[in-house]
Amino acid sequence: MRLTPSRKPRHTPAAVAADVRGVALLEFALSLPLLLTVTLYGVETANLAIAKMRVNQIASTIADNAARVRDDIDERDVNELLLGANLLGGGIDFGPRGRVVVSSVSPNGLSGSQAGQWIRWQRCTGALNTAESQPRYGREGTGKTTGSLKFIGSSTRSIAASSTTNLILAEVTYRYKPIVSETLFGPMVLRSETAFSVRERRTEDIQSATGVTPSVCTVYSAT
Repeated sequence: MRLTPSRKPRHTPAAVAADVRGVALLEFALSLPLLLTVTLYGVETANLAIAKMRVNQIASTIADNAARVRDDIDERDVNELLLGANLLGGGIDFGPRGRVVVSSVSPNGLSGSQAGQWIRWQRCTGALNTAESQPRYGREGTGKTTGSLKFIGSSTRSIAASSTTNLILAEVTYRYKPIVSETLFGPMVLRSETAFSVRERRTEDIQSATGVTPSVCTVYSAT
């Protein structure tokens, strides 16, 4: 009778050390949390960049279009301009999360220490009601009788209307809506300011329009 020799055990230490069939799966499992975190931050960063670009676009478009209105400007013109903010910001849910303040800035015509800028009229839209969304340079009428408003902008990047020009200033504020989670960058409020010189306008006072409700800044609404 012939005896069959016993087989050598497969799972010896040397065999286990040489078996690399599960290494790739193990490495992927270990790197997955880091890979997922980097991916989420990348997605959120791209979304934030788009939101910042859109806020800047809203500010520049509204200020430029308001400055281009010729002859005179009325409440209907301004309401149509403000409606454009919601259209431009539709993709970032701007209406309930944003605020637009449009101001007409003129020289106050005073002399000496009382000379300065005057917010001739001011209109607003958007539901955001926070400290950041309030007009930075004052309400309608600011600077008319005093030199309290010398310029708009920062001390290093300021602008002022001259005796022959008027400015349209758009202040846009937006409470950022994250696409992943607010925990990645924390709560953020984006802001943009843009000013354009008025062109070819006979009068800078805002005119009334039949059947049109002015977009006064005491109202906070998403529409």
